[in-house]
Amino acid sequence: MTTQSHLAHRFQTLIVGSGPAGIAAATCAAEAGHRVGIIDDNPNPGGQIWRSLRGQSTPDTSHGDGASEWYRRLTATSATRLQGWSVFDQPEAGIVRAERQGGTVHLHYDNLIIATGARERFLPFPGWTLPNVMGVGAIQAMVKGGLPVAGKRIVLAGSGPLLLAVAATLRAAEAIVVCICEQASLRQLAPFALGLAADPAKIMQGLRYKAATLDVPFHTSAWPVEADGDGILRSVTILHHGEKQQISCDYLACGFHLVPNTELAAMLGCRIEADNVAVDELQRTSISNIFCAGEPTGIGGLELSLIEGQIAGLAGAGQDKEARLLLDKKRRASHFADRLAAAFALRSELKELPQETTLVCRCEDVPYGSLKQHHSWRAAKLHTRCGMGPCQGRICGTATHFLLGWNADSVRPPLLPVRIASLASLEAPLNSATSNTQETP
Repeated sequence: MTTQSHLAHRFQTLIVGSGPAGIAAATCAAEAGHRVGIIDDNPNPGGQIWRSLRGQSTPDTSHGDGASEWYRRLTATSATRLQGWSVFDQPEAGIVRAERQGGTVHLHYDNLIIATGARERFLPFPGWTLPNVMGVGAIQAMVKGGLPVAGKRIVLAGSGPLLLAVAATLRAAEAIVVCICEQASLRQLAPFALGLAADPAKIMQGLRYKAATLDVPFHTSAWPVEADGDGILRSVTILHHGEKQQISCDYLACGFHLVPNTELAAMLGCRIEADNVAVDELQRTSISNIFCAGEPTGIGGLELSLIEGQIAGLAGAGQDKEARLLLDKKRRASHFADRLAAAFALRSELKELPQETTLVCRCEDVPYGSLKQHHSWRAAKLHTRCGMGPCQGRICGTATHFLLGWNADSVRPPLLPVRIASLASLEAPLNSATSNTQETP
């Protein structure tokens, strides 16, 4: 591996994101003969759903959902994998910049595939900033990374199938999952559950999760209204069918469904519609040589992400005919995504969670009462610095979008907080050869 602090790589197809959609896209493009690069800010491939277990550098293949086969196919290609790099800028069309501790890299591409996945939506409520209150995806990642939770009492709350998946992970780690609190009503969930009868694979996945959490209480129409503790979480108060119940716990993990990561696409100038990256049937965005696959085009789950990744990889490599063969599968998987969105739509009562003093922007310590005085995201940023901290509005921006109906301003580089050394080294791109090897921190 080269020790240069400033590298240049040239690819026919560059994929940003090495979750399921990115892995599928990179594999298909490379198998079609393209010179492929795949970059991700995580040290190992897999994204959240296939996140590697502690001590492993390969995706978690324990769920029988195709991870092993896709990773085998990817590693059999000559695709260059750049793990631990974060894309933060586009100096000009056809080039993006990325950084890691060792320096910056210029990535040249003919076609770009955005597969940046999604993040959890956090909704602020009193006590949500206490230590040991975290996201459901975050606690899953920490457990996979080695966090000892055996014997710890954990409450899961929020919305979406991720709650069950994380509960299964926690049970496997010998945690005590006290209960699962789903904000959606039984009336919302029933049609969704019945619709799974037409999809055997989804039924099997659901049964696996249910078997792992069979004795865990599952409450519908339930959500957290307050977390309490003396410097660290001690209990959470749940509102369940209009009645409050205080539950002692060591951890509270919350996640109110997922939010597409569209920031890179927006920075590159791709059209965003209804909070998703707009694409055609072959995953092409409003910019002809930029494609998008997976959750940034709309939250749809693993199956749809894999299909869209394959379509984008094939189309990016000029294999439109082969890509179109997957369109029927895509349409079927999209129907599931539509049902998913309807079943787990957030109820309006959740907008009443924060009190005047509840912090909404954790980075800049901005309470809800200060934000309500303003009419837009831009006005709030100017007067309170909301969204101007290290997370760049990724947490508070999605919260205020739900609570106040605000839309974020246009995305500007740098896309992420970067080191001054990286900004200081932004000279003209170098032209050096690319070897098809894995580049890791």
